Amino acid sequence: MPIALDPLPWPRDALAPVVSAATIDLHYGKHHKGYVDTLNGLIAGAEFEGASLPEIVTRAKAEGATKIFNNAAQAWSHTLYWNSLSPARAPLSGALADLVAQTFGGVDALASRLVDAGMQRFGSGWVWLTTDGRSLDVLSTSNADTPMADDVTCLLTIDVWEHAYYVDYQNRRAEHLKAIVGLIDWPAAGACFERERRRAP
Repeated sequence: MPIALDPLPWPRDALAPVVSAATIDLHYGKHHKGYVDTLNGLIAGAEFEGASLPEIVTRAKAEGATKIFNNAAQAWSHTLYWNSLSPARAPLSGALADLVAQTFGGVDALASRLVDAGMQRFGSGWVWLTTDGRSLDVLSTSNADTPMADDVTCLLTIDVWEHAYYVDYQNRRAEHLKAIVGLIDWPAAGACFERERRRAP
């Protein structure tokens, strides 16, 4: 089976006005779909055909298959990005909330760290909240790179490629980042953390 373009978890206009339907049409309908389509063309009849998307990401990076890695990682990261956002704006609670307070001083402080990491990223890339099940870290990667390729669990991500915000914010990356952190799906991140915490030694 080819790698699928996962559906959005909400309607295309659900995040407006922070993320417009026009941006979703471009970002999801053109960029994300383009990575998936290109990846499927690259792996057809090749050694990666039939592998899961996470397996392709990790193997392609380890084997230096750069073109396959770039498209697979972008496909995987975009799916996490869409699922890191929600129009519901529900608060963070539970074990992740406790650890966020202990590590960063609270959700607002963590949001500021995410924004700062996005502003410090020169050029295109991603910002991540990662965990080993016991601790948290904010990371930034360039271009298509993702901590997942190095077996690091990513709880959420923010896309800082220009196509994520240029339709709505032009060159105002800071304005976009400050708005997008208000859409983070904290319950989804909390559920992911609980799964990782149960697996941690």
